[in-house]
Amino acid sequence: RDFYSILNVQRNANTNQIKKAYRKLAKELHPDKNQDDPNASQKFQDLGAAYEVLSDEEKRKTYDRCGEECLKKDGMMDSGDPFASFFGDFGFFGGGSTNQHETPKGADLTMDLYVTLEELYSGNFVEITRNKPVMKAAKGTRKCNCRQEMVTRHLGPGRLQMMQQTVCDECPNVKLVNEERTLEIEIEPGMVDGQETKFVAEGEPHLDGDPGDLILRIKTLPHAVFERREDDLYTNITVSLQDALLGFTMEIEHLDGHKVQVTRDKLTWPGARIRKKGEGMANYDNNNLHGNLYITFDIEFPKSDFSEEDK
Repeated sequence: RDFYSILNVQRNANTNQIKKAYRKLAKELHPDKNQDDPNASQKFQDLGAAYEVLSDEEKRKTYDRCGEECLKKDGMMDSGDPFASFFGDFGFFGGGSTNQHETPKGADLTMDLYVTLEELYSGNFVEITRNKPVMKAAKGTRKCNCRQEMVTRHLGPGRLQMMQQTVCDECPNVKLVNEERTLEIEIEPGMVDGQETKFVAEGEPHLDGDPGDLILRIKTLPHAVFERREDDLYTNITVSLQDALLGFTMEIEHLDGHKVQVTRDKLTWPGARIRKKGEGMANYDNNNLHGNLYITFDIEFPKSDFSEEDK
């Protein structure tokens, strides 16, 4: 199998490009979204295998040298679920399997993740480090899985009473120990303020059940030049009175460093606004669509009388 073609990346793609490609295709090719495609499961498995190899430096070197067969011969292909760790880290598709009986769950945690407008424009991978309470084995036993059950009491000959009673199991004792965890979150182009990403089982622990989830909520840091309103960007440019009267051509630097040319060949009045189509933020649901950039002009008037040259 050509793993580079499966992920639709170049052979010199870096780790971030591979992760972005995988995230994008995992959403598109997930079998739940392609139930009419008989090959959906196989495509999804191929995608997982491609990511497993190309995201691992040693496996990728071996694959580049002599292909998938060398990986199998060296025992470097994981026979387990290639999606479990990735989806668990990134909170994809709700994560995890469902139990037939409801399992107690710890509390969810919600944290704000502050990101720059540049990251929301171009995308980025961000690592966060936090201390997470984790259950570890301890000496002794404890009561666990306590529940209310109906029991029958004999009150005398022919007399019975039904009543509720708390019943508990005996479980090995545990203690909570703080461990440092590093999580990676992808800031996808076009994400909006307040958007949430879930990390399954990274929340508060539950002694008799599963941990809750960690929810990271996007918060946009103020920007010195641009202001975002939905998918549109707004900025102000100050020009001299001479340029306002005679016209001008100038460039402004966009969030990803590319230059946007601004030309005025007519009178520019204070507060005049122009629109640069397609120079706004990417739309989160469709990155091929972009908002607009609106530029408002401020005029800098001279603080003293005109010189003879200016006149």
